[in-house]
Amino acid sequence: MELKWLEDFLSLAQTRSFSRSAEARHVTQSAFSRRIRALELWLGVSLVDRSTYPTTLTPEGRRFRDTAEESVRVLLGARADLRAGLDSAAPGVRIAGLHTLALTFFPAWFRTLTTRTGPVATRLQPDDFHDCLQALVEGGSDFLLTFHHPGVPIPLDPELYPHRVVGADALVAVRSPALAESGPLPRLDYGRDSFLGRVSHLAEAALGLPMGPVVHANPMAEALKCMALEGHGLAFVPRSLVVRELAEGRLVVAGPEVPLEIRLYRNGAKAHGAKARAAVAAIWAAAEAG
Repeated sequence: MELKWLEDFLSLAQTRSFSRSAEARHVTQSAFSRRIRALELWLGVSLVDRSTYPTTLTPEGRRFRDTAEESVRVLLGARADLRAGLDSAAPGVRIAGLHTLALTFFPAWFRTLTTRTGPVATRLQPDDFHDCLQALVEGGSDFLLTFHHPGVPIPLDPELYPHRVVGADALVAVRSPALAESGPLPRLDYGRDSFLGRVSHLAEAALGLPMGPVVHANPMAEALKCMALEGHGLAFVPRSLVVRELAEGRLVVAGPEVPLEIRLYRNGAKAHGAKARAAVAAIWAAAEAG
């Protein structure tokens, strides 16, 4: 059982709409529905009456709502207390970033920033797009480092979460040269609920190659690269992740690239502690300087 399932359920109990709750929780409606179903399977009862509109809770759902509210309150309170102790012991700027950017972009980019700011203590939290977004919105991070593509809007209020473009990359279709091109190419996929997965599905339409079935799915670009190297199929991955493999001929480009921005979003709320607030402001100013 996951905390986000309880938060999803409480959102649905409040909005009485799968679509509105999915939007508020920054996930697709299909992903939101699956998580509600997962909670119901874990509990062994139906929480939602899906035969009515607006959506209503079943008697079991109404009974469980109080338990869910108390559980979320206790868990979030405990997390806040633990983080407060960690923050006081090791103050620093908290950055939530996509796994790929944590590996390929962040180290050199942050070195450039600290030439302007001086030394800054940071904690980088690599995760998938949804959890990084959630960390920013819920105050678990000061910044979000993410890719951006106009076909996949990022649901953040620009007044509360301003951003700067801090770099560029591209999503590129790659395959092993040993993979035959005689027929439809087997695909290595992220899943439609991931950010790069949604961009890659947009890119497929422009590829112009016969595409076969999905033979493997993994939300991490690094894992799909490894599968492509072993000849399992075609993968869409950030070019920064495969520079060496392309130069060495172990992977080849199979179609046009899709440009991606690299964006740094800032949490508009105050950071934790005066020292951290000053560091956040310094990084933000340095990022604007390019």
